[in-house]
Amino acid sequence: MSRRLQAALVTLMPEFRAFARSVSLNPADAEDLVQDAVERALQARGAPSEVPALRRWMFRVIRNLNVDELRKRRVRREYYTAQTRLYDEAPASPDVARDTLVRIAFDTLPPATREILFLIDVMGFRYVEAAEVMEVPVGTVMSRLSRARRVMCEKMAGPAEAVPQRKVTR
Repeated sequence: MSRRLQAALVTLMPEFRAFARSVSLNPADAEDLVQDAVERALQARGAPSEVPALRRWMFRVIRNLNVDELRKRRVRREYYTAQTRLYDEAPASPDVARDTLVRIAFDTLPPATREILFLIDVMGFRYVEAAEVMEVPVGTVMSRLSRARRVMCEKMAGPAEAVPQRKVTR
């Protein structure tokens, strides 16, 4: 890590914070975005150390981190909305019915999908930690987790209404 990069990051920090606040609309989330972006810059081998190039690069990183966070929140919201709906529609013994449906849905997932859901949602691992455990890139963890949550939402929502199929004649 070069001193030049560090000095450039310090110089641009107020701009990073202002941009992060403008995209996240939450001061705490903005600070997290800036912290994550700076961490990436310090760990990246190809991070530019010239102020103009670093400025553009960091703004792009902050933007992408924010987009990723919004996606995660949306998927989590869908996942928890489906769970809440399941709880609300459960029969007289909601805990037993809910737990049974969750277990059935979970057990029908492919092994890699079950593994990632368990590590992140049950055990509370961070993405980086789960990636280390699974020996896959963090992006793979995020992708698998997104798919796993979506599949769980679909499975817990109940059977879809049957759509009549048209018979194809030749």
